[in-house]
Amino acid sequence: MISRDKHIFLFDLSFPQLQELIKSWGELVFRAKQVWEWTYKKLAGSFDEMSDVPKYLREKLKQEITFTHLTPHTDLLSSDGWTRKILFDLHDKSQVETVLMGYEERRTACISTQAGCGLGCTFCATGQAGLQRNITAGEIVEQVLFFDRVLQLKDAKLTNLVFMGMGEPFANYKEVMKAVDILTDPNGYNFGARRITISTVGLVPMIEQFAEEKRQVNLAVSLHAATNELRETMLPINKKYPLEVLIPACRDYTVKTHRRISFEWALINNVNDTREQAKLLVKILKGMLCHVNFIPLNPTIGYKGQESTRENIRKFREILTKNGIPNTLRIRRGIDIHAGCGQLRQEAARRNKILHT
Repeated sequence: MISRDKHIFLFDLSFPQLQELIKSWGELVFRAKQVWEWTYKKLAGSFDEMSDVPKYLREKLKQEITFTHLTPHTDLLSSDGWTRKILFDLHDKSQVETVLMGYEERRTACISTQAGCGLGCTFCATGQAGLQRNITAGEIVEQVLFFDRVLQLKDAKLTNLVFMGMGEPFANYKEVMKAVDILTDPNGYNFGARRITISTVGLVPMIEQFAEEKRQVNLAVSLHAATNELRETMLPINKKYPLEVLIPACRDYTVKTHRRISFEWALINNVNDTREQAKLLVKILKGMLCHVNFIPLNPTIGYKGQESTRENIRKFREILTKNGIPNTLRIRRGIDIHAGCGQLRQEAARRNKILHT
């Protein structure tokens, strides 16, 4: 059932919910299909664009349903033209960041799943700023459609989605999975599940639930350290779900789903890029169907660590490669526009503070 306690947001509605709503207005059910296809197949930017929907119904839709929760606050394009980052104000003035990253053959949107984050990872700008609130499935979905409309004007389209923006997706599990279901609906947006990646810092119960659901969506785990002692200084969640709990859950995921899992590793100079950490990482991942994504550290105001040197990166990767652990060094995008997770919101807050002091 649809809650009538507050104004309905279009992108929060599943197709059955939209059908139920329009039917309750005394309309024929096929009208819901028209609205759904305009929204997700034709990427309409407003109800007024839905030209084959009768005008009286478009007016009713505008009266009863909110079309957008996103208002661009800061919109930046990197100097190389490949990365665009927008800090959005939501309807209640919470904020989320969304990034569009361009590559030769791919267009990837990095989506936020919470306004801020409450898990406090020390090197992450989002974690340094704290959690404002969970966002809704529709607020997740709208971020995707916003950038696909932008690309549509250039005769392009999104090829990949990564839920690696602000927030911990598995701390907002229900809404994230509803968003995935809306985005992959074959009768609507029809985005391929295998082109979606969800990243978690390691909420073990949700990894286990995700494994049971056997979705085709990719899973990435932010690991960043191969010992509990080091990982706890970076990711406080490790105190609740230490490596001896997290790694078996990851192995179980690969066994149950037969899908490869990715591990994210932000390379921090002389912290987690040592030979010792590399050898320990090999030990805990040996035999697992996995891949390690190395990410040069993005600088943040609240963390003093520096990105690894090229030589440290080379030596670290060499140890993994020799031991049969597949790995990739990710290209860093948009440093000049604070494209790392939470950085634009952090910079905006800093400037706002300066203006009011």
